[in-house]
Amino acid sequence: MKIVVLAKHVPDATGERTFAPDGTVDRTASDGLLSELDEYAVEQALQIAEDGDDVEVVVMTLGPDAAADAIKRALQMGASAGIHIVDDAVHGSDALATSALLAEAIKRARPDLVICGMASTDGTMGVIPAMVAERLGWPAVTLGATLSVADGRVTIRRDDDLAIVSVTDQSGEARYPSMRGILAAKKKPVETWTLADLGIDASAVGLDAAWSKVLRTSPRPAKEPGRVVEEEDGTSAFMDFLTAGKYI
Repeated sequence: MKIVVLAKHVPDATGERTFAPDGTVDRTASDGLLSELDEYAVEQALQIAEDGDDVEVVVMTLGPDAAADAIKRALQMGASAGIHIVDDAVHGSDALATSALLAEAIKRARPDLVICGMASTDGTMGVIPAMVAERLGWPAVTLGATLSVADGRVTIRRDDDLAIVSVTDQSGEARYPSMRGILAAKKKPVETWTLADLGIDASAVGLDAAWSKVLRTSPRPAKEPGRVVEEEDGTSAFMDFLTAGKYI
């Protein structure tokens, strides 16, 4: 059985997150990493592989060159191989275009099962699993707290022969790459696909084809220093704070 895990490279939440002049997320402003919610999807695929025979786990990501780090992390966790869809024309693609790209890539990869996280930690839209499933004509089994595969069937709350599955963070803690996994990841294959490889017209994706655009952004206000309240004034100061903020 071949499992494809959709994984996204996202900006580190602890870093500075800003927008580029064209209204898209500036992914060069801070370090990126594999979306935490997608780590759970990788973990579920690895558990299926450990419980079964002849199971291949392939992690697939869509993004610029730096997105290869998301694949690297999944390979270190234990994934078998990676597929990186990278093309300059993809920049600015919305969820509709992204789902079209991923659907074509999945067709090319020919998996038996696709597993996704419940959402990405940058956009948190959570629509890609359902959109991809609709484009493929596969049933979508989403937001699963538990996942099992037996006799070619997927079970969460319902089961089908083929499915696009998304899992929540309750499905199981993602494993940390071991030193053995980190060394083994260097020898695992990672394919790189372009729009031409997937047979997708560049005019159908990217920022110009997006159905929604960011028109204006403003930076987050600087954090103000906290107020020091003496012990004897604590109660009255706390009540004044609650009153001013209309919390009471």
